[in-house]
Amino acid sequence: MLQLTRPIAFIDLETTGVNLTSDRIVEIAIVKILTDGSRQTKRKLINPQMPIPKASSDIHGITDEMVKDAPTFKVAGNEIKQFLENCDLGGYNSNRFDIPMLMEEFLRAEMDVDLSDRRMVDVQHIFYSMEPRTLTAAYKYYCAKELANAHSAEVDINATIEVLDAQLLRYEKLGNSVDSILQTIGEDKVVDYARRFCYDDKNVEVFNFGKYKGKSVADILRNEPQYYDWMMKGDFPMHTKKKLTEIFNRALLKNK
Repeated sequence: MLQLTRPIAFIDLETTGVNLTSDRIVEIAIVKILTDGSRQTKRKLINPQMPIPKASSDIHGITDEMVKDAPTFKVAGNEIKQFLENCDLGGYNSNRFDIPMLMEEFLRAEMDVDLSDRRMVDVQHIFYSMEPRTLTAAYKYYCAKELANAHSAEVDINATIEVLDAQLLRYEKLGNSVDSILQTIGEDKVVDYARRFCYDDKNVEVFNFGKYKGKSVADILRNEPQYYDWMMKGDFPMHTKKKLTEIFNRALLKNK
């Protein structure tokens, strides 16, 4: 079993789609495991303030009618933030989807949430490192059970925790702590959650897309400040723009 020095909150989202900039959360489920092994669960439907596409409803079963009286994220955000206080974070594909999407919602709600000191355990990353599959296949492989009601947020996240427990038993080298897991599989060092920027081997923020891929973000912004304007006006996630502005401001200070 996972040995914890601080609580870890496993998160699963159901959304209107997979675009970080234009889609919204319709359901959030969080299972928080405390250091004594006990669990606390929070599940909320969220009114996305936009129609839920039929293709998305067909996957997760949540319709416009089901969320019409639910709180918006702006209303529910503070409760969610408080539930996640002082927790490491976990999930299935959470580093690439759930956490970036959640951060976008916090930013849209004008809530100041800093996750920079949180450790993030993505069970999919462990799975893909060891036995590349989907969550349903992971559940069958590690837990020897069929995953019923997949794409229900609470079902999915509890299955994810079961898979992690089984992984800890199967792979001794993972250890049984957040630190030992991340030391074994590696830990992503993220600039922005949409990964438009990354760190190079000298710990410098570089572009991870487009014509300047691999080039220092600060250098490009100093030499071509119009590129900053282009990105700020473009269809980039709010967290990407936030980090871009931080780098831009640092680059300007160095010029003074």
